[in-house]
Amino acid sequence: MADAAKKIVVGVTGGVAAYKAAEVVRRLQDRGFRVQVVMTRSAQRFVGALTFAALTGEKVVTGMFSEESDGATLDSSVEHIGVAQNADLLLIAPATADFLAKMAHGLADDFLSTTHLAFDGPVAIAPAMNVKMWEHAATRANLETLRERGVNVIEPDAGALACGMVGPGRLAEPDAIADEVARILEPRSGALAGKTVLITAGPTREPLDPVRYLTNRSSGKMGYALAEEAAARGARVVLVSGPTALAAPSGVETITVETAAEMYEAAVKCAAEADFAVLAAAVADYRPAETATQKMKKDGAGRSIALVQNPDILAAVSAASGERVVVGFAAETENLEENARTKLGAKGCDYIVANLVGEAAEGTGFDSDENAGVVISADGRATALERGTKRAMAGRIWDAVG
Repeated sequence: MADAAKKIVVGVTGGVAAYKAAEVVRRLQDRGFRVQVVMTRSAQRFVGALTFAALTGEKVVTGMFSEESDGATLDSSVEHIGVAQNADLLLIAPATADFLAKMAHGLADDFLSTTHLAFDGPVAIAPAMNVKMWEHAATRANLETLRERGVNVIEPDAGALACGMVGPGRLAEPDAIADEVARILEPRSGALAGKTVLITAGPTREPLDPVRYLTNRSSGKMGYALAEEAAARGARVVLVSGPTALAAPSGVETITVETAAEMYEAAVKCAAEADFAVLAAAVADYRPAETATQKMKKDGAGRSIALVQNPDILAAVSAASGERVVVGFAAETENLEENARTKLGAKGCDYIVANLVGEAAEGTGFDSDENAGVVISADGRATALERGTKRAMAGRIWDAVG
């Protein structure tokens, strides 16, 4: 159970998911945290302050000025400072697209946004919104800004939304939110506390000439999610990443590479000091035998390109594993479990995480924010990974292998 002295300020913003904040509060209390709730004006249209007052036994702040807040005793001009100074963590759940924009741009026009600017401790956000709003370029940019500042983003779940659409945007489950808060405040209490974790992520690029290269559709999202989750569970994380469009995860040592050979060198070196090696990168199996020094021109005829095999990172790390836990990945277009078991035996690793890609994936896998699959251990056990966001999937994978 969490230290009872630790206090969470839960900011509730005005979305349909505001009613779920009551359950988030209960889950935080179950873990031993004290909770105080701050509500925006819009949030009060969805759920009443009395609900939170009854649950927490604390004053619920509902407005910027004393006459707006039930039972205010502090001068309204400094109350947000007092709330911020007395908190160990600020959690915004649900966090609307509007409030994410306020946070990203430093706006402070109500009590909650002012408290955010006055708070210098860990901040977590649990977004909830329409899938189109979640995927909008402005929202993605605001999230990237917040991540760069060290804000912990608790990814929304995918599924049926209140608007009738289906996709990511549903508030994460209350237990998942409370678990994340506990990991942030007690990062060394998890199974990975004090461990060193190597993770590879993203694609590799194998140059054909100064302009062109061979690569694949991996976005790196799964590997980055695994790195973020491992860091949240107390591990020292080294991320070896191929070329991606993703921001480096907060609190993670990131090494960027481009080719399979570069990833091999970095991964084998880092694995020597790692307790866990999770090789999630989609490494090119082959590279051109020769790289042209000048751009290859069209000559009206076909062109053949000789390929040579790249070094096998998973097999090399597995062969030198010792006490290290090695986790490989298998992206398959068919016969998922059968092919995964074959790869597990061939590579000699401790676990294989397998998922479908291509047409069989139905919206998961490469380029997607969601994933599904199975974890298979060397002793033959299979653990199904239900469809969810890649961050949620990362938690399930670590639960299975950590």
